[in-house]
Amino acid sequence: MVSDNAPRNSGIRGVRHRLLGPRAGEPARPEPVRPAPAAIALTNVSVKPLPRRVLFLCIGNSCRSQMAEAFAMKYGADAIIARSAGLAPAVIIAPLTHQILAERNIQLTGHFPKMLDMTNRDANDLLINISGESVSLRGAQVIDWDVDDPIGLDEEFFRKVADQIENLVMRLILDIRNGSL
Repeated sequence: MVSDNAPRNSGIRGVRHRLLGPRAGEPARPEPVRPAPAAIALTNVSVKPLPRRVLFLCIGNSCRSQMAEAFAMKYGADAIIARSAGLAPAVIIAPLTHQILAERNIQLTGHFPKMLDMTNRDANDLLINISGESVSLRGAQVIDWDVDDPIGLDEEFFRKVADQIENLVMRLILDIRNGSL
C-alpha cells in the first residue's frame, strides 16, 4: 500500500523517468562502465562463397549438358547456379536422357535444348565444355570434360555416361564448396 507522503509514480527509478535526466540541481548518475567486446578471431570464420554461375556446354544440349545441369541443380543448388546449352541444339532432349535421369529421381520438366546465344554469355563464372570442341567464353574459366556423346547409343551406354557426368559434377560441387574453384 502506498502512503500519502510517498511521491506519486515512484518506483525503482525514483520520481523522474530515467530518459528525462536528473532534476535541476541533482547530480547526474554516471553511466555504467561496460567492458569492450572481445576481439573476434577471424581465423576460424569461414566465409561462404556465393554460388558460382556454371554453364554446361555440349553439342546438342540433348544429353550430356542436360544431365550435368540436372545433377548440379539436384546436388549443388547451394554452390552452383546451373544452366546448359549446345553448339548446335537438337530439337528435343533425347528420350533416354529423360529415362536415365528419371531412374535417379530427377525430372527435366520444362527443360529444352538451348543454343549458346540463348544464355547470358557474360554472366558465367565457369564454362564446363563437354562438346569436345575448342570453346571460350568471355569472363568464364573454361574446364574441359572428356565425356563420350551417347546420342544414338543404347541404354547401357547412356547409364555409363550419366554415371561419369554425375561423378564429375559431384567433384565440381566439392571443389566449389571448398573454394578451389
